[in-house]
Amino acid sequence: MKSIIDVQKRLIPDLVEVMQKRYRILRYIEIMQPVGRRSLSQSLQITERVLRGETEFLKDQDLVSISASGMRLTEEGKIILDQLEHIMKGFSSVPELERQLATALDIQHCNVVTGNSDESEWVKSELGRACVTKMKDIMKDGHIISVTGGSTMNAVADAFTSDLNKKNLLFVPARGGIGADIKDQANTICQRMALKCGGDYMVLYSPDQVTKELYESFIQESSIREVLMKIKSADIVIHGIGDALTMAKRRMTSEEDMQKILEGNAVAEAFGYYFDENGKIVHKVQTVGLQLEDLQNIPYIFAVAGGASKAKAIKAYMKIAPKNTVLITDEAVTNLILKG
Repeated sequence: MKSIIDVQKRLIPDLVEVMQKRYRILRYIEIMQPVGRRSLSQSLQITERVLRGETEFLKDQDLVSISASGMRLTEEGKIILDQLEHIMKGFSSVPELERQLATALDIQHCNVVTGNSDESEWVKSELGRACVTKMKDIMKDGHIISVTGGSTMNAVADAFTSDLNKKNLLFVPARGGIGADIKDQANTICQRMALKCGGDYMVLYSPDQVTKELYESFIQESSIREVLMKIKSADIVIHGIGDALTMAKRRMTSEEDMQKILEGNAVAEAFGYYFDENGKIVHKVQTVGLQLEDLQNIPYIFAVAGGASKAKAIKAYMKIAPKNTVLITDEAVTNLILKG
């Protein structure tokens, strides 16, 4: 017997379209609130006239409040949105895409959000929210969470809330600093996560990239050694996956090392390692922090990356990723990998 969802799709297809549209409006308002109609219209790519009718309906249902500062979800709106999320997944092809992608990449599980995070910050926010939702299922009192840097990890930090209700959580940076943007560094992101959910954090005062001699000196320093011990005994790791050339330029890589990366046809970077399309390591940066081999002892690993431009990088890295890795990505990446 067909499920009620399948029956609804056949008998009342318009109802499904309306639900999907109103779900997207509520989701965007939640992320952008307080948000004006013009800004919301541009983000959703629908006309202000159509949006006005929809938001007035949602206001009449007490799901949205409208004021001079913009639109916000009401408490009832938050409850409905949470319930809608599970329903809307049944109307979409996402669950099947997730199964196909996990099989294609030979990993434990994939979480796929709609859209392309290259084109919309909203999709990147959805990646962060999906990661935190998955973490809530496994996070326990006293867990140590190790986090890398980057704009996607910032989106994960944005999704943390005070209702995690776990005690003695400790957030540690998986590596030292990288680049000039402090807000995207692992130290800053750890601090934000800890403050948002009432946990503790430690910082790693070290450059992301060091010489071998400097590395040996750094790890002898007691405060750095203490953080490294926590990093290596983490219960959860959250990390991104980078495009090789983008990351090499961000690190201001030397001409000699850049040549190795180019000649090795590197397409992906993670934890200071550069990989070609087959997952072969073609270059390794001396970094202070989590090493690739350390992942084998981590119970829970979340790789969070999206955007069509990262499809090759994600596919390459997942060839050597631990099998217990959960990949959180978007439809753009999923479709490109499955077609490839």
